[in-house]
Amino acid sequence: MKRVLFGALEALAVLSLSLGGFFPACRAAGAAQNTDRAGESLTVEQAIALALERNRDVLKAREQVEALKGKIREVRSLALPNVKLEATGLRFRDPSFLNSTAFDKIPADFRNALSVTGANLFDYALTFSQPLYTSGKVGTAVRLSRLELEGVGNDQDRVEQEVTLEVVRTFYDLLLAGEKVGVARETVTQREKHLEVVRSRFAAGDAMEVDVLRSEVNVANAQPELIRAENAVRQARAALNHLLVRDPNAPLEARGRLEYQAWQETDLEALGREALRRRPEISRLRILDREAELQERLAQAESRMRLDLKGRYGMSARMPENLWNSSFARWSFSFEFALPVFDGGRRSGLVTQAVASRHVARLSLDQQESFVRLQVRQALDEIRRADKTVEATQLNVRQAERVLAMMQNNYRYGAATTLDVVDAQMALSLARTNLLQGLYDHVIGAARLRWVMGRPALPGTMGGKR
Repeated sequence: MKRVLFGALEALAVLSLSLGGFFPACRAAGAAQNTDRAGESLTVEQAIALALERNRDVLKAREQVEALKGKIREVRSLALPNVKLEATGLRFRDPSFLNSTAFDKIPADFRNALSVTGANLFDYALTFSQPLYTSGKVGTAVRLSRLELEGVGNDQDRVEQEVTLEVVRTFYDLLLAGEKVGVARETVTQREKHLEVVRSRFAAGDAMEVDVLRSEVNVANAQPELIRAENAVRQARAALNHLLVRDPNAPLEARGRLEYQAWQETDLEALGREALRRRPEISRLRILDREAELQERLAQAESRMRLDLKGRYGMSARMPENLWNSSFARWSFSFEFALPVFDGGRRSGLVTQAVASRHVARLSLDQQESFVRLQVRQALDEIRRADKTVEATQLNVRQAERVLAMMQNNYRYGAATTLDVVDAQMALSLARTNLLQGLYDHVIGAARLRWVMGRPALPGTMGGKR
């Protein structure tokens, strides 16, 4: 009876443990599923925030900043005392006196009494060294490391800006592809409805068979465009998932619209000045120029005087019990002075490299500034072109819609042909596609112009110059 009771209690315990692990697992699975569902629909702002959090290029740039912070601590340590605790235990046998040239002159009785045996030597000590004067070498190295940290920060800004621009472009690629799918489906629907009208008129004897055949061909010709549009959606979704470090095949919906907002800033000179002030690449090249100047100072210090203080205090004894006896203490303090006299041209070689690097940095800065001005002009011209395209295509869409409605009505009353309706459908589809492309070009052009000026590619988001 006891065995049965114990067995039942054990079974209940196992069941309670299993259920206790099952329900948290269910809650965790449900939370994960909800998180995944929430991630299926993103705004462009959410996509940018997610990319800046997870994109590998951004993470690598941030790790480089951390590495430079460690480098600064390393260089700064050169100006601080270096303290070490050293200890040795030595067992040795040294027959040096037996090999002495005067050993044979020692009386034979005394010489025979000498024997070489092994001995122990134990030693421990605290050593330190402190640079007293380095001709500015350590201070220059610290300033150089801090400059490089600032430069790596600019590199991080550049990477974040580029990732932001790429996310904006890919996000609106997905939006554009989805809108084109809608246009293609509407075109197919229009042609199918027209085919129904043609067939009904043909059955009533008011249309010819050739009209039916043309309408059927027209419907079939609209299908490849729909297939291409749907394929473009899949490709754009995979590209955006890649930027967000997600599975390329994961479901994702771009939540937003292609909206037109006229660009107000048209002063080319003001935009160019802002770009030269904010662009991380320009700041990076200016830092390289200052770094080259410090490298030249660092090279000059190679041939100058250096003074160090070094010391050692510890115990050295043959017997371990004497290691705490102050009579066996050993210490030393020294001032070490060094002045290079001849280094085989090493210093002059370093100076030559630093001067050449400075010239290269200045030439690169001039080149990049000229290129940035060119980019500003090109981006402004591109957004102006997109503005005019949007204005023109908006009117074209309204006119094409009216023409199609008129042709469809005329066809019902025998005042138009199937070819007239097909031409009107194609014109409307083309006008709507051109409008979508114009809106896309305007949005991307505005994002690129902001990027060229060193701003975030999308207002109110991260990815700009800090």
